[in-house]
Amino acid sequence: MTPSDLAKQHVEAQQQVMREYMLRTRPGGVKGADHDALCDLLDIDDPSRVIFEQGRGRQAVVRVFPVNPLATMRAITFEDLTMDEDGCIRIGSYYDGEPLRMRVHDPETGNAQRIIIFGTTGAGKSRALQAFLAACKRNGIVVHLADLKGGQSVPEAKGNVATHVRTLNEAMGLLRAAVAKAEVRFNRYGDMGRSGFLINNPDPLEYVVIDEANRLLEKGSPYRAEAARLIKELGRTGRSVGIGIVLAAQAGHLDELGGSDTLRAMLKEGEVILLRWSSQMMAALVADGLLPTGESLQPIPKVLGRARRIQRWGTPLDRSKEKPNSQGMCYHLTSARPTSMARYFLIGSLSPHEGYDPVIRQLYGSAPPPGTPLKLVFPPPKEGEEGQAAADGGALEYSEGDEGGLESLPAMPRTLKERILAALASGPLSEADLLAALDEDGGKDARRGSVRTTVSTLRGEEKLAPRDASGLISLPM
Repeated sequence: MTPSDLAKQHVEAQQQVMREYMLRTRPGGVKGADHDALCDLLDIDDPSRVIFEQGRGRQAVVRVFPVNPLATMRAITFEDLTMDEDGCIRIGSYYDGEPLRMRVHDPETGNAQRIIIFGTTGAGKSRALQAFLAACKRNGIVVHLADLKGGQSVPEAKGNVATHVRTLNEAMGLLRAAVAKAEVRFNRYGDMGRSGFLINNPDPLEYVVIDEANRLLEKGSPYRAEAARLIKELGRTGRSVGIGIVLAAQAGHLDELGGSDTLRAMLKEGEVILLRWSSQMMAALVADGLLPTGESLQPIPKVLGRARRIQRWGTPLDRSKEKPNSQGMCYHLTSARPTSMARYFLIGSLSPHEGYDPVIRQLYGSAPPPGTPLKLVFPPPKEGEEGQAAADGGALEYSEGDEGGLESLPAMPRTLKERILAALASGPLSEADLLAALDEDGGKDARRGSVRTTVSTLRGEEKLAPRDASGLISLPM
């Protein structure tokens, strides 16, 4: 079918509820599809209504819906969170209604899993993690959690997991303890002549969960090298003795995950969930091999149902439908349908609460969490290092009773200059991509004019490379 044939069929099928078109092209012709161009061809002003899915070989399917089929989702249930005979839980649905499943345990090999959840700020990582944590508790799986957003990312998990920490130093103590526990099991199973893991015979299935893992693994983190080594060790030996690893991170680039090819290769073989991303992040995923070269994913818009229209001069702007509403939309990159758009079931209340979300607390249940807390492992301080973290100054500090002492976290970018320099740290960006990165970094809204002025100022201060013919904005070489 040629593009003109596709457009003709679209015109003839205007009155249908949902229209489906099968495409067949020359070898390789389907790859790299331009979603915006496809919407223009079909005369669709709301891109979220058009779902493009690549099949095997030279086939692809295009479906045009009256509204995005993932616009509304039902609430997650206790049944969804119950592990099935394949060791999976149901976390959501694909756009065609097929359940979106995540493997928590492999009953054939006995292995725990290696799971990573990527997504930009506001994409739904915290709610996705809540579903996993609640499922673990209800299935008797022991969880040791590091919530590196000061405990704010998944606050309902406190009291519902065996170990709960929220500082970088405590997270390292947790990782060291988990690796030591895995080594004990490894040696004990060897003495028993056992080559695999059997749940509760005699040990429970356990997971180490690191939320905001990029804080441990990004450039500049004092724990970067050791954290990457410990996570790799859990991935290699821990999984075969029933201790898995889960990372939730905001970035997808290798440099944001410890700069370790071994670590990334290990995680690619696990469960990889990609929530809404930035263009910079997508390029990194392709470059790092998490998405095959030439494959394309339909973009997940920040706002569903927003039509592309020209604003008439003098007409009042209607902002009523510009609230982000695509949280939880995702791709399961290591599933059998890596390019099929899906979405998590509704997890928690629709509006915020002054305290803990009662709906999420209900998902966890009132029973005590399975397992016992890990005894965190801290090496003796080297001479001259005592109190150094608190003495650095200018950084955010927090503590939590007797769960951990005072720790200094890396200061978040505050000024527009700092935010621009931080966005460009992983490579050159076009102006559009830079604006998108600033929109996703959690700071105040950055207007195009202010960004252009600040970029010009930074170039004058020689903190950015001079303007060149490429039009890209970059740091000096």
